[in-house]
Amino acid sequence: MITLHNVSVKYRLIKEVKKRTFQAYIIDYLTGRRIRADKLWALKKISLDISEGESLGIIGLNGAGKSTLLKVISGVIRPTEGKVSVSGKIAPLIELGAGFDHELTGKENIYLNASILGFSRREIGEKYDRIVEFAELKEFVNTPLRSYSSGMIARLGFSIATEVEPDILIVDEVLAVGDVHFKKKCREKILKFRDKGVTILFVSHNMEEVKNLCQKVLWLDHGKIKMIDDPVKVVSEYVGNTTLMEDRLGHNR
Repeated sequence: MITLHNVSVKYRLIKEVKKRTFQAYIIDYLTGRRIRADKLWALKKISLDISEGESLGIIGLNGAGKSTLLKVISGVIRPTEGKVSVSGKIAPLIELGAGFDHELTGKENIYLNASILGFSRREIGEKYDRIVEFAELKEFVNTPLRSYSSGMIARLGFSIATEVEPDILIVDEVLAVGDVHFKKKCREKILKFRDKGVTILFVSHNMEEVKNLCQKVLWLDHGKIKMIDDPVKVVSEYVGNTTLMEDRLGHNR
């Protein structure tokens, strides 16, 4: 269902060059040499096959390339090198609420966001009550989003995205947002998708959730695949390695 072959993603990190004199500033301005760009390979030569109905956990430290990998698969960004092949409808739960307009009400944002996901106005109307009920925002649905908390916005984003009825569900740290009650609802919904045979890519720093929700786990390290195997085995290696790094840092202090 998902195939990546030698996929790499390079970012340009723009850094402003410090000016030492006014004359140097003028020269840089006239010649266009005001910035310097460094290269960062967020992903490097990733080859991966994910089967239909498979649930894959993706773990790694911050900056390891997890979110970049999900964005490549969901089509948000294009790889610098390599090929990506994806078959099926995707529901990307990445940066929930990123497409919302905070000056509009919750109801208006439901129609706006759902239309971006490909729903017709009639389809949104049919799903509207379910979205509001799952998000538990009935009392606030006619209030502008600028008055919502981050947790409320995440709830609304999750509720809209999961109405897509996808073939592939991409989840990036969704269960890290919101209260315990809503996290439980989200987890149960993800499990229902898994039981229906939906392919799931799940990124989380919660190792217990990764082990419980996933059949296989991929460990990313500095944009490269460090390990991919059984959840218990990979998580054990990862936790042991991370603890060792923390011990070394503490000792060096």
